[in-house]
Amino acid sequence: MSNALINTPIDASVVERIIKSKLEQSGKEKIGFASIRELVRLVNEVEKETGDKYIRMEMGVPGLPPAQVGIEGEINALKSGVASQYPMIEGVDILKKEISQFVKNFINIEVDENNCLPTVGSMQGAFASFLVSCRRDVKKDTTLFIDPGFPVQKMQHDVLGLKYETFDVYNYRGDKLKAKLESFLEKGNISTILYSNPNNPSWICFTEKELQIIGELATKFDVIVMEDLAYFAMDFRKDLSKPGVAPYQASVAKYTDNYILLISSSKAFSYAGQRIGMMVISNELFKRQYPDLKRFFNTDGFGYSMIYGALYSLSSGTSHSAQYGLAAILKATNSGDFNFVESVKEYGERAKLMKKIFTDNGFHIVYDMDEDEPLADGFYFTFAYPGIDGVELLEKMLYYGISAISLATTGSERIEGLRACVSQIKRSQLKDLEFRLKTFNEHNS
Repeated sequence: MSNALINTPIDASVVERIIKSKLEQSGKEKIGFASIRELVRLVNEVEKETGDKYIRMEMGVPGLPPAQVGIEGEINALKSGVASQYPMIEGVDILKKEISQFVKNFINIEVDENNCLPTVGSMQGAFASFLVSCRRDVKKDTTLFIDPGFPVQKMQHDVLGLKYETFDVYNYRGDKLKAKLESFLEKGNISTILYSNPNNPSWICFTEKELQIIGELATKFDVIVMEDLAYFAMDFRKDLSKPGVAPYQASVAKYTDNYILLISSSKAFSYAGQRIGMMVISNELFKRQYPDLKRFFNTDGFGYSMIYGALYSLSSGTSHSAQYGLAAILKATNSGDFNFVESVKEYGERAKLMKKIFTDNGFHIVYDMDEDEPLADGFYFTFAYPGIDGVELLEKMLYYGISAISLATTGSERIEGLRACVSQIKRSQLKDLEFRLKTFNEHNS
């Protein structure tokens, strides 16, 4: 053990022992390749044994109170007796109506409420979408991930035995995106395209030009776009908070009918614990028929297969009371009584403060631009330290009481970097963050 590690803010012998134990259990070569949940468990164990608290940036969980209107709506539903009743798989009517109105108010698209489905979080929405979208055409059996992205969606492909291809979009922004996408799509095997916007982990946001390119190519090559809107309206450079008033959340739905939107309640409404999300399928895609779906479902209808094939087999519906909670949130949002964007702006303010502390202490921001515009401050940012690759950097940071995840696990080509989530960091911790980063810089510069 080096002298630098002996003098780290966290007891180096404890960190070293627990890392070694986790590597033996997981079979991984380096702790920098660990999954988010594996890192959570590791840090929990170090904190428990040492009594020292980490600057926790590894897991994207809400750090703000849940929307109170949702809690009240859910309590009222429970008191009315819904806990004893199975929910309809396609969702309760009041929620479907509010989802349809929500996407009209905040994306400015028209989607029939029948095509708006509650899911057990966007994770289940993605899983179900893969089950159907990747089986609709025997010749189209591969998902294209526009990375960097959420590692668990690739894990879902592995679990399902599905194929995927991937590329890091950062060097293909703007007009360059068209040729890069065509190089994949012209092979004829791509069933779906998936990306998040704003992006996890880089926080890049696609421009209207880029979304138009994606949408038009999806139509040309008959590919379904799965747009992961986990961080809905959280590009804080624009005011996206007013229902029915431009600007709206940017979406590929303006440029193609081949889309599925996955909208999470976890971050925008701080409602992660109730595991409820929204799947919105375009009117045209919902009613399309694909004969190859009959290989797995008893129908060739896309929407019918999604509800009574995929969602039915996965969970037989979404928590009854949570549906009423989300319906109450959306109703208040649609009416303008609840400004959900204002309630989460704190994330952007934290990111701005934290990024400055990192850059003042020898680090640099990895993904820093949206084409020619500086990146927004939001739920995530990415950082690196000169001369240390991301996998090694993650392990080193653990000795200094700072946890994050490696970009190497996200499909990023910028493997020198780490992803930081700001949500769990309180402003009272920023002085401690500054001390730990200053110590790290002194030991490694």
